Amino acid sequence: MAFVTSEQMLLKADKEGYAVGAFNVENMEMVMAVIKACEELSAPAILQTTPSTVKYAGLDMYLANVAEAAKKASVPIALHLDHGDSFELAMQALRTGYTSIMIDGSKLPFEENIALSKAVADACRPSGIPVEAELGKVGGKEDDMNCDDPGYTDPADAKRFVEETGISSLAVAIGTAHGIYKGEPKLDFDRLSEIRKVVNIPLVLHGASGVPDESVRECIRRGISKVNFATELRIAYSDGIKSFLKDNPDAFDPKKYCKVGMDKVTELVKNKIKVCGSNGKA
Repeated sequence: MAFVTSEQMLLKADKEGYAVGAFNVENMEMVMAVIKACEELSAPAILQTTPSTVKYAGLDMYLANVAEAAKKASVPIALHLDHGDSFELAMQALRTGYTSIMIDGSKLPFEENIALSKAVADACRPSGIPVEAELGKVGGKEDDMNCDDPGYTDPADAKRFVEETGISSLAVAIGTAHGIYKGEPKLDFDRLSEIRKVVNIPLVLHGASGVPDESVRECIRRGISKVNFATELRIAYSDGIKSFLKDNPDAFDPKKYCKVGMDKVTELVKNKIKVCGSNGKA
């Protein structure tokens, strides 16, 4: 259908009460697998790359993969820089052609996070590229970044942060964590509701891999418009390949074992689309 920005996707989701799934992709096969799931369920999607993924193959390589696949797709697709860790990387993604940018200054002091997020939003605005930022600290490990001291998003701070930065969407910390959970996460739904009352842009939930489906749905009911999934996709892809090679130890054709990994990713993404309620929303 089109290679689009994430802004209209999220505004529509915010208005209609569902969320857009945002899926981290590591290679061409995962790009194809995610888009296949979206087409089968007529769902919009955001494909994401983190800084370490970018280091693996380059912004231009991922852009080429996603942009070409999006041209042929029957649903709208955006390409998002997830957890951009510097102004420089955000600008590189903008110049390369990414259609959505995240700047993550959540580890900085509040005023410095505002300044960095505003600088990126101001730079991207003339090109019409939306910017996501994060306030509060989502725990766990994301990419090469660890957060052993998570901090919840304060609603009053969120209001000021959004007003002063001019960002398009806000990732909030309400008890989720990146990576694999050791137990069931305890989410602060009431805090999310309070943030929603004072923030008028789409809200984003990070660290959703491993969060019970009903908890994700409750977050959406309380105002989340974008849900990020990363770890579960990596596990699904890898498990598919491991399973094939276990049963076929002499296999050497990557197309065969990667296909099994892709099928696992497609199956998982279809489930997450249904949890987000974005099926049929393309």
